[in-house]
Amino acid sequence: MTSANEIRRHFLDYFVKHGHEEVESSSLVPRNDPTLLFTNAGMVQFKNVFTGAEQRPYQRAVTSQKCVRAGGKHNDLENVGYTARHHTFFEMLGNFSFGDYFKDRAIELAWNLVTKEFGLPADRLLATVYAEDDQAFDLWKKIAGLPDSRIIRIATSDNFWAMGDTGPCGPCSEIFFDHGEGIPGGPPGSPDEDGDRFIEIWNLVFMQYEQVAADDRRDLPRPSIDTGMGLERVAAVLQGKHDNYDIDLMRALIEASAEASGVAPDGERAVSHRVIADHLRAASFLIADGVLPAREGRGYVLRRIMRRAMRHAHLLGCREPMIWRLVPALVHQMGGHFPELKRAQPLIEETLKLEESGFKDMLGRGLKLLDEESSKLPGEAPLPGEVAFKLYDTFGFPLDLTQDILRGQGRAVDLPGYDAAMERQRAAARAAWAGSGDAATEALWFTLHDRIGATEFLGYETESAEGVVSAVVIEGEEAQSAEAGTEVAFLTNQTPFYAESGGQQGDSGIAFAADGLEVAIRDTQKKPGDLHVHYGTVVRGTLKVGQAVELRVDGQRRAALRAHHSATHLLHEALRRRLGEHVTQKGSLVAPDRLRFDFSHPRPLTREDLHAIEGMVNERIRNNAAVQTRFMTPDEAIEAGALALFGEKYGEEVRVVSMGGLDEQGGEGRAFSTELCGGTHVRRVGDIGFFKIVSEQALAAGVRRIEAVTGKAALDWVEQQETLLEEAAGALRATPESLPGRIVSLLEERRRLERELSETRRKLAAGGGTGSGPSSREVAGVKVAARVLEDMPAKDLKPMADDLKKQLGSGIAALIAVNDGKASIVVGVTEDLTPRFSAVDLVRVGAAALGGKGGGGRPDMAQAGGPDGSQAEAALRAIEAALTEEAVA
Repeated sequence: MTSANEIRRHFLDYFVKHGHEEVESSSLVPRNDPTLLFTNAGMVQFKNVFTGAEQRPYQRAVTSQKCVRAGGKHNDLENVGYTARHHTFFEMLGNFSFGDYFKDRAIELAWNLVTKEFGLPADRLLATVYAEDDQAFDLWKKIAGLPDSRIIRIATSDNFWAMGDTGPCGPCSEIFFDHGEGIPGGPPGSPDEDGDRFIEIWNLVFMQYEQVAADDRRDLPRPSIDTGMGLERVAAVLQGKHDNYDIDLMRALIEASAEASGVAPDGERAVSHRVIADHLRAASFLIADGVLPAREGRGYVLRRIMRRAMRHAHLLGCREPMIWRLVPALVHQMGGHFPELKRAQPLIEETLKLEESGFKDMLGRGLKLLDEESSKLPGEAPLPGEVAFKLYDTFGFPLDLTQDILRGQGRAVDLPGYDAAMERQRAAARAAWAGSGDAATEALWFTLHDRIGATEFLGYETESAEGVVSAVVIEGEEAQSAEAGTEVAFLTNQTPFYAESGGQQGDSGIAFAADGLEVAIRDTQKKPGDLHVHYGTVVRGTLKVGQAVELRVDGQRRAALRAHHSATHLLHEALRRRLGEHVTQKGSLVAPDRLRFDFSHPRPLTREDLHAIEGMVNERIRNNAAVQTRFMTPDEAIEAGALALFGEKYGEEVRVVSMGGLDEQGGEGRAFSTELCGGTHVRRVGDIGFFKIVSEQALAAGVRRIEAVTGKAALDWVEQQETLLEEAAGALRATPESLPGRIVSLLEERRRLERELSETRRKLAAGGGTGSGPSSREVAGVKVAARVLEDMPAKDLKPMADDLKKQLGSGIAALIAVNDGKASIVVGVTEDLTPRFSAVDLVRVGAAALGGKGGGGRPDMAQAGGPDGSQAEAALRAIEAALTEEAVA
C-alpha cells in the first residue's frame, strides 16, 4: 500500500524532476488576499503572481498546500463526518505554470503521473472539459488516447474558473476515477452525477483570459496553469478505498481517537471518530499558523471546529479533555512534512486542553436547555430561532453545532427566526453606537484614497519634510480650509509622520508654513489605502488644501518610540530562545513610555525565565551592533531567517529589520533578530540604552503579556525603585544592603513581642487587672470569671478562657474583647459543669446582647461576635441571668 506521505513526496518529486520549483505550503492565514478567511486552494499564495503584481524567480512551481474550508461560501463543516469526502482541513497537491507551458504540457504531465507514475488503469479514468474548449478536447484525445465517450463536455460554470468578477479566468478540465459498477452514480454531466461512483481527483485550470468587465473578456498575453489534486482523494484511489476516512493517514487518527476514548472505531459511533480526526487536523494546523480561539473572525471559526469535535468526544462518553491527547498521533503522521506541527506541539496541546476544559461545563448546561426546549416541540417541528440564538449567545454553541445535535432527532433550526434574533442584537448594538459619525468618516477616507492616492512615507530617513496638503477634514466632513482653533484631520502627499500600525503609536509634532500657519499634530493614524492622517489643532493661521507645509516630527518622542519598538524585536527573539519556537507575537503596543508584548505560551514565566530573557536582551543592547534594514522579496526574507508575523499582508518587496549582532545560534552570518517590519527603529541597538521587564501576566488562554520599559523610562523606573528602597532603609535606620537582614530581624522581634504581649494579657485577664469586676464571683452556685477586655485581639480569647477555667477548677469563664466598637465573645465551661450548662447556649445569649446572631463551638468552649461593643457589660449580665434561670429551672 502507498501511504499518503509517500504519495505527497512522489507528486512533489515528479514535478521537481520536470523543472518545477518546490514551494512550501503557505500559511492557512492568507497574507496576500484579505478577502479570504483561510487559504482554501493551492493557488492562493500565487494570486499576485498570476495577476502580475508579484514576480518570482521561477516560472514553474509545485506545492502541497494546507487548506481549510470552514467559513464563508467554502464551508463544508456540517457535512464532515457524515460523507466520504468532506473535510475542514485537506491538502491540495498542485503544479503551476506562470506564463510558461500551457494546456498540452499540463495534460501530458497530469496523464503521465496518474497512469505511469501512480499506475492507475486508463480505462477507469475519464476527463471533462468546458463545453466550448475544443482545444482541450482534442488534446485529451491526442495525448491520453481517450475516446470521445470518456471526454465529457460540461457547459456550466463548474468547468470555467474565475478569480473574481474581474481578473484572470479560464476553462477547467477535470480527471475522474471510476470506482466501478458496484457503487451507484453516473458520470459527470449526467442526471446521476451526484453519486459516488465517479470521483474527481484532479482539476486543471487553463488560465487564458482576463475578465476586464462583465461583457469584456480578453486573451492573456501569457496563459498560465493552476491545478489541484486532493491528497486525501487520490490516496483513497491508490489505496483501494472509496472513503477518504479509510486511508492510512485518517485511519491512524481515528484509531487514536478510539484508543483514547475506549470506543470502537467502527460501528454506530464511527461518525464521532471521523469528526474528531478531521477537526483535530484543522484545529492543530490553524493553531500552528497563529490562530487562537476567539469570539470573532478566524478565532471564532477555529472555536467552532474545536467545539464540534469536543461535542463528539462527549458523545463518545469522554468526561475529561481527550482531543489534546491525540496531537502526538497527528504529529507522527504529518510532522515530517509540516515541521510547524512539531514546533507548535506544546501550544496546540495546551490550547486544545484549555478550550475543552472550559467548554465541558457549558456543553452540559447548553444540552440541558436544548433537551428541555426540544421536548416541548411536536413531531419534527424546527427548534425556534430564539432558542438557537440563546444557545449561541449564552452558551457559546455555534449554529452549526446546534444543527449537528438536532440532526440525530430529525429536527432542523428555524433559520429565519435565528437570523431575526441575531439582527435584533446587532440593531441594539448599532443603536448604542449611532450618532458617533465614525461610519461616515471611514467611508470618506475610502473616497479620498480613490481620488488622491496613498501617502508616501518618508519617515524612515528623516523626521522633517515638506508636503502639500491634499485634503482637510473637519468633524467628518471634507473642507477646503481650517481656521485657527479648529480640530482638524488632514492629508499630505508625503509625510515623515509614522501612522499607527503594527502596535507602534503614531507620531506627533507640528506642521507650519511661511505665512504663519502652525498646526499642533497630536496623532497620526493609518486609514484605508495607506493614508497617513494627521490629527491636530490649528494653532494659528489657516490650513488650506493645496498649501505647501513643513512637517516636523517630535524627535524626542520618536526616539523613545524607536527604542521601545526595537526592544520588542529583541524581546521576541529572547522569548523564543528561552521558551521555544512556538512563541509567536499576538499583539503589541509601542508607546514612548513603555512597551507591551503579547505572545503565545501556555504557562506563566518563572522568575528565572524573566531574568534570563531580560539578561539576553541587555546583552545584545550592550553589544551595540548596527540595525540593518533591507528590502527583499518575501521568499528571500524567510530564507534569511526573518520572522513573518501572523496576519500581515506582504507585497512584492518587504522591509526586513535585523538587529542584535551576528549570532552562532541564529546560524552562520545571521543576526540575533530578523523580522519583517514596517516600523521605525534605532540606528544601533545601544541606542535603546537599557531594558527592564516590569510585569508578566496572563492575557487569555495560551497568551501571555509582558510590559517593559527602555532608555530613560527604564532609568526612571529603576530610580523610583531605588528611592523606595532608600526610604525603607532610612525608616529602619539601615543601609540598603543590610535591609533584608534588618527586615527579617524585625519580623522575628515582632513575633517574639506578640507572643510576650499575648502571654501578659492572658495573665492580666486571669488576674482581673485589665477588665471589670472581681476576679470571679458566684452566680447560681457557680463560680463565674467575667471580663471586658479593651483592644484585645479576638484570637487571644480562647487561650485566656482556658487559663481561667484551670484557675477556677470548676466554673464558667466569659470574656469579651472590644476593638473599634465591635465585640468578640468567648464562653468556656469546665468539664464538670457541661451537663448543666452549654457554652454554645451561653455565648448566643451574649451575642444577642451585642447585636449579633448565632455563635458556635463545643459545650465546653464557644465563640461569637456582635457589632455593638458598647453593650459588653450588658452581655455579661445577660449571661449571668441565663445561668440563674437555668439553675432555677
